[in-house]
Parts: sequence; C-alpha cells; structure tokens
Amino acid sequence: MKKEHVMLMLCTIVIAFPLVQSVTEGPKAVQTWFKEELPLKKQKVTNLHFYFHDALSGPVQTAYQVFESNITSTSITGFGLTFMFDQPMTVGPDPQSTRIGKGQGFSGAAALEQPGFLMNMNFVFTQGKFNGSILQVFGTNIIRNQFREMSVVGGTGVFRLARGIATFRNESSSTIEYNIVVLHY
Repeated sequence: MKKEHVMLMLCTIVIAFPLVQSVTEGPKAVQTWFKEELPLKKQKVTNLHFYFHDALSGPVQTAYQVFESNITSTSITGFGLTFMFDQPMTVGPDPQSTRIGKGQGFSGAAALEQPGFLMNMNFVFTQGKFNGSILQVFGTNIIRNQFREMSVVGGTGVFRLARGIATFRNESSSTIEYNIVVLHY
C-alpha cells in the first residue's frame, strides 16, 4: 500500500473515530436536549476506576501494528510506529474479572527524543449504569512515567459534553489501571 494511501486512511480514522458508535438519537432529539434539557441539568462529577487489558501478541491479541514511518527502524523511540486496538475494560486487574466495556483507538510513537505515544481512545461502556455511553480520551502517553495523564475531550450518552482527566499506570506489562475524573451533565 502506498504511503499516501496509508496516511489518508489514518487521517480519515482520526476524523471519523469519535463519531463511530456515538449516535443513538437523531439530530432533532439532540437539538431538543440542548435547548430544553441542558439548561435544567446540573453538572456532575463522576469518578471512574477500571482496568484496560493490552495484548500485543498471542491468541487473544487486541492491538495490531498498522503503520510505521521510514525512520521507525532507526529511531531510538520507534517514531511513527502506530497501533490500532480494541481491548477489554474490566472492574479488576484480572482479565477474567467482570467486563464493563472496551477501549478502542490508536496510538502512535510521536516523539523523537523520548518514548511517548500520541493516543486517541474511546472507552465504550457495554455494562452497568454507563452502558451505551462513551468517553473520548486524547493525549500523550510518556511511557517512562509511572503515572500518566490524558484529557477527557468528550463523550456520549451519560457523558455528553464530558471533560476531565484520565490518570493511568501500568499494573503489569499488559494491564493498565485507569482513574478518571469527569465532568458531565
């Protein structure tokens, strides 16, 4: 595949990704929500805690390399190496604990001097009181830091107009613990 085609595909994904799986009501219902319901709503703070399970290989692989740049192999940071993922979210660190959703998105090595990934993720809730809702998270993952932080930049369902902070750390090489504080209506 030509490099231009891959870049066009990635740009399309970046633009369309937050829209995928996010529309459950038609435009008139959303306009009504903004006009009639939003003014009556109070802003809420929700604290979320869950685990994200990352498998780069094996029979239950959840992340796949989709692209690399012409300098990836010579870069000390793997610059340009890009992965797409669809990974389970659970209530506990054990991958067999209760599943509450999945994290879908992409990450790409975007730093030339220190290992760090630009990440765009949707936390898609499929169980519990947030079932059908999505949080969009975007930011830089400096993988050498014990604790990392990214921005909550939006959401759907319960998390309409969401904003907040997602902090996370590696529980193990394949399990990431997330703590998210989110403001929403």
